Amino acid sequence: MAVDNAKWVAQCMKDNADAKVPEAVVNKYWVCMNEKMDDNETRTITQWEKANPQARKACEKAAGWE
Repeated sequence: MAVDNAKWVAQCMKDNADAKVPEAVVNKYWVCMNEKMDDNETRTITQWEKANPQARKACEKAAGWE
């Protein structure tokens, strides 16, 4: 499962390459989002993110993406 998690986060990093924040902040945000997801989740992190705004806000704060 860890390989899948790394793959998901890597894809999110690629998708957010043009973010106006440091790469480390983007990575911390997506790792946080991935950790909040259930291991049996079938949606992408991005799909899950859109359906879970409270988790998104918590991860933005934790990552310093404000």
